[in-house]
Amino acid sequence: MKDAHLYTLDGWALVLGASSGFGEATSIALARAGMNIIGVHLDRRAGMAHVEEIKRAIQDAGREALFFNVNAADETKRNETLDEVKRQLDAKGGKIRVLLHSLAFGTLKPYWSGAEDPASNINKANMDMTLDVMAHSLVYWTQDTLRRGLFGDDARIYGMTSAGNTTVWSGYGAVSAAKCALESHLRQLAIELAPHGISANAIEAGVTDTPALSKIPGSDVMKQQAIARNPNKRLTTVQDVAQCIVALSMPATRWMTGNVIRVDGGEKIAG
Repeated sequence: MKDAHLYTLDGWALVLGASSGFGEATSIALARAGMNIIGVHLDRRAGMAHVEEIKRAIQDAGREALFFNVNAADETKRNETLDEVKRQLDAKGGKIRVLLHSLAFGTLKPYWSGAEDPASNINKANMDMTLDVMAHSLVYWTQDTLRRGLFGDDARIYGMTSAGNTTVWSGYGAVSAAKCALESHLRQLAIELAPHGISANAIEAGVTDTPALSKIPGSDVMKQQAIARNPNKRLTTVQDVAQCIVALSMPATRWMTGNVIRVDGGEKIAG
């Protein structure tokens, strides 16, 4: 077929947060579409059996799975990981064509719950950690990947945002701030990296039943409201989002950059 290369994927995807939720589903979907996967995750021993299941799913698709159990927000671990990635990719051949930031770890404390219990209010350490993990770390991973010459031609960078970028929900303030910062970082990267053939977009998923969502206070109510509001009368799934990222990673979509792309079945506009 003429221009068939515009609708095929190859090379490597670097997925931050690869062991659950959007990162897990996207890793498997990209592998089935033709990409090898570099997965970065942070799991205790009890979670490693599931990580092995994800790696097997990638390998069953005929692709390679290179996984690192490290804190993605740790500068030393980031550099050690990327040094090893470079060593292996130099030996194997291939470049990173997709970088997905799907790190969901932050504080869910209110800004002010009352002076009687100051420990229940967010503090500077909570706020700094949330913004660093869920937003700023994308910039540092991008910089260090660029320094090592690991990005391939027509590479894509994605960051997972949410409707919490504009919606207030109890305990979600710091995460909301991180989502807004992440979107700002992606816009800046879109402009600065365009001359290098790299695009950057935020993916705004609808309410999705993930391990991260379950930790938000009142998440059951959030899910009920989302189902009622969504014209499809169901929640967004991780597979919905993963399939969209696969489609957006095709060479044919290279001119799309600097966007916040909603993947929610119409949930937000119906609200």
